[in-house]
Amino acid sequence: MRENYPTAQLRGYWPLLLILFAYFIAGTLYAVQTPHWQVPDEPAHYNYIRTLAEQHQLPEMTAQDYDQIYIERLTSEQFPPHLSIAPLTYEDHQPPLYYLLATPIFWLGEGRLLPLRLFSLTLGAVVVVMTALITAEVLPQSPGLSWLAAGLVACLPQHLAMMAGVNNDSLTEALLALWLWLALRYLRGKTSPLSLGVVLGALLLTKTTGYVALPLALLVIVLRWRRGGFAFSWALHQAAALFIPGLLLGALWWTRNSLLYGWPDILGLQRHHAVVVGQPRTAAWIARDGLGLFLHNALHTTFRSFWGQFGWMGVVLDQRIYLGAGLLSGLMVWGAAWQAIFALYRGISRTQQDAGCLLGTATLITFALPLWYNLTFVQHQGRYLFPALPALALIAALGLRQLTHKQVAIAATSLLAIAGLVIGGLGLLRGDLPLWTLALVGSAALFTALSGLTAAKFNAIWGALLLGGLFVLDMWCLFGFIVPLLR
Repeated sequence: MRENYPTAQLRGYWPLLLILFAYFIAGTLYAVQTPHWQVPDEPAHYNYIRTLAEQHQLPEMTAQDYDQIYIERLTSEQFPPHLSIAPLTYEDHQPPLYYLLATPIFWLGEGRLLPLRLFSLTLGAVVVVMTALITAEVLPQSPGLSWLAAGLVACLPQHLAMMAGVNNDSLTEALLALWLWLALRYLRGKTSPLSLGVVLGALLLTKTTGYVALPLALLVIVLRWRRGGFAFSWALHQAAALFIPGLLLGALWWTRNSLLYGWPDILGLQRHHAVVVGQPRTAAWIARDGLGLFLHNALHTTFRSFWGQFGWMGVVLDQRIYLGAGLLSGLMVWGAAWQAIFALYRGISRTQQDAGCLLGTATLITFALPLWYNLTFVQHQGRYLFPALPALALIAALGLRQLTHKQVAIAATSLLAIAGLVIGGLGLLRGDLPLWTLALVGSAALFTALSGLTAAKFNAIWGALLLGGLFVLDMWCLFGFIVPLLR
C-alpha cells in the first residue's frame, strides 16, 4: 500500500536531524582544529568585524589595505604569532550585514576567533536546511531526496571548511537559499512578494554574489504572470512590492559608497581593484603559460578546490581522493543526464518546469560570475560555485536515484568496466599497473551494479552509506591533511 505523503514527510525529518547533528559535530571539529587564519581571507574578514566592534564605524577601503608580499609571507610561514594580521584589511569594501551580525559575537567572545567561526557554522546549517526544503518544494513526493541533497551539502569537505571559518559566504549562501525557497513558494502563490523583497535587500547588504537574486526576482514575476494569465498591471504591482523594499535597503549601502568613493563606484569595487596591486592577473598568467595550459590549470584547480583544497589553497589532498570525487561526480552527472532524458520523454508538471527554470538560471548566473571575475583576476576557487549548492545537490540527488534504474545502472557499469580494462591494459603496456585507480573504478562499477539490482527500498541505505563515507572523508581531510600540514 502506498504510504501517504504527510507520514512520509514526517519520517523524513529524522534523517535531516541526524545530518544536522553530524554537520555540527564535523563543523565544530573543523572550527576548533583548523589553525587560526587558515581559512581563505579569514584575517581580513575578522579585522572588518574588529573595526566595527572597537571603533564603532564601518571601515573604508584605502591604499594600505592590501600588501601581496606580506600576505605571501604570512601564508608561507603559516601565520606565525610574531607577524600581525592587523594589516590585512582588504575586505573593507564588503557590504556590512554579516559583520554587523557578528559584532555582538565578537563582544561576547572578547574577540576570540572560535565563537565567530561557530557563528558562521550555524549560518551554514541554514543552507543545509534550505536545501532540504528547496528539494521538497520541487519534488514533494520524494522526501528521501530532500535529506540526501541536504546531506551532500552538509558533508562536502571544502564547503564544511568554509562554513567553519569567518567569512561572509555563510550568510550569503543562507540568505540566497532562503530566497530561492521563498521564490519557489511564490511561484505557487504561497508567499508574498514583500517577503522576497526583504530577503533580497538583506542579500544586497551582504555580498555582491548575492546580487544574483536581482535578475531572478524579475524572472519569478514573469513566470508567475505568464502561468497565471494575470493583467500586466498585476505584474507591475508585484514587481513594486518586491523590488522597492529590496532596493531601498540596498540603497543605504550604495549611497554611502557613492559619497565615500565617488560616483559611480556604488559597490566600492573600483576602489578595491585599484588597491589590490600585486594580485595575480589573468592576462599576465596567459602571457606566461599560454591559453591552453591556463585553461587546463583553471579547470583542474577549480575542481579540486570545490571538493577540498585547504588553507590558502596550499593543502592539496591525496590524488586518490580527487579521483574518487571525480568518479562520484561523473556518476551523478550520468544519472542526472538520464533523469533529464526521461523527464523530457515523460513530461513534468508546470510547477517543476518553473522550478527548473528558476534554479537552472540561478546556477548558470552563479557559474558565470567567477568566469567574469577571472577575466581580470586569477581566482580558480571552487568555493565561488557554492551559492549554487542547493540546486547542484538537488541535481546530484536525482542523478544518484537514477542509478537505481536497471538500464541506467547497467550502462554505467559497462562503461566503468570498459574504462577499467583500458586503464589496466595501458598500465600493463607501460609496465606500471595503476592498482589504486583500478580499485576505485572497480568499486564504482560494483556500486552501480548493486544499485541497479537491489530493490527500491534499499535506496535509503545506499544514500546513508554515501553520506557516511563523505563524513569519514571530512574527518580524513581534517586530521589527515589540515591539522598536520598547517600546524
